[in-house]
Amino acid sequence: MEVIQNVGIYGGIEFNDLLDKHGIPLADVHLLRHSPSEPKLRKVLPWLVSTRPEVFEAYQRTHSEETERLIRRRPYVASFIAHDKEQSIFVGLYSLKGGSMIRGDRFWSIPHLEELRTLGMKGTKRHEIFLFEFERVTTFFPEWQGRLVCEIPPGRNILRLAENNLSKVVAIHPLSILEAEMPDWNKVCLTWAELKMIPQGWKIKLREWRGIYFIFDTSSSQGYVGSAGGQENLLGRWLNYKDTGHGGNVKLKKRDPANFRFSILERVSPDMTKEDLCDLETRWKVRLHTRDYGLNDN
Repeated sequence: MEVIQNVGIYGGIEFNDLLDKHGIPLADVHLLRHSPSEPKLRKVLPWLVSTRPEVFEAYQRTHSEETERLIRRRPYVASFIAHDKEQSIFVGLYSLKGGSMIRGDRFWSIPHLEELRTLGMKGTKRHEIFLFEFERVTTFFPEWQGRLVCEIPPGRNILRLAENNLSKVVAIHPLSILEAEMPDWNKVCLTWAELKMIPQGWKIKLREWRGIYFIFDTSSSQGYVGSAGGQENLLGRWLNYKDTGHGGNVKLKKRDPANFRFSILERVSPDMTKEDLCDLETRWKVRLHTRDYGLNDN
C-alpha cells in the first residue's frame, strides 16, 4: 500500500482496510487502546515502544479481569497508544500465543514490571491473573510503527472489536511521533526512572550539550550541582547516574535515586575550556548553597 502523507486526498481509508489487505479477518482482531491513568506512566509509555520494547510488552501482558476474558477470545490484538482525545498511534499487530495464570502476589516478579512500578503503575489485588504471551506480527506494516495515526476515540473499554470500529486513518507521518519532541534545554526535568527510557532523539541532543546540571532530591529538598563536558557531555554524565544511581558522588550514595530530578542550569560553548567549566560549576554551587546546605561535598 502506498505511504500516505496527506490522507485527505485518499478519503475514507480505515484501519480495517489494512487488515483486509493482509487477509486477516476482522472477527479475529481486537483493537487495544493504551491510555494509562498514571501521569508518569502515560508520559513515558510511547517512549518505551522504541527505547525499551521489552518493558512496553511487559506492560501489555496484564489486564483487568474483564479485558483478560475478552482478549482470550481472539487470536490478534492491534495495539495503539492514545495520542489525544480522538486519535491513537499504531504500535503493532500482535498474535496471541497463549499465556498462563500466575498468583497475584507474584505480579511484581514479572520481568520488567518493577521498572513500571516506579512510574506509578498499580499492582493487582486479585488472587490470580493471566499473563499473556504475545508475538508481534512483523509482516504487518512494521515501518508504520509510531507513524500511523487512527481515529479511535476514548471510551469505557480499552478493548474494541475491529468489525465494530470504523477507525479512520488520520495520518501517516514521515517519522515516528511516539517520541515526544524534546523541550528546550531549560525546560528539561527528568526523574531517575525516566533516565532509563530517554528517547533516541533526546539522547542525540544531550550528547551535543555541555554545561551545568542540577540534581534535586525531593525527599530532603536538597540539591547537587555538577558539570558535564567530558565524553558524550550531558548524556554521558546522566547515563552514569542511570547506571549507578549516584555517579560516584559521596553524598548521593546515601540517597534513594528514585527521588532525584535532573535538570540543566546552563549550557556552554563546546569551545569552553575545562578550567572555565569548573569555575562556572563552582559559581553555581555558591549561588545555590549546595556545599553548605546541599549535597555537594567539594
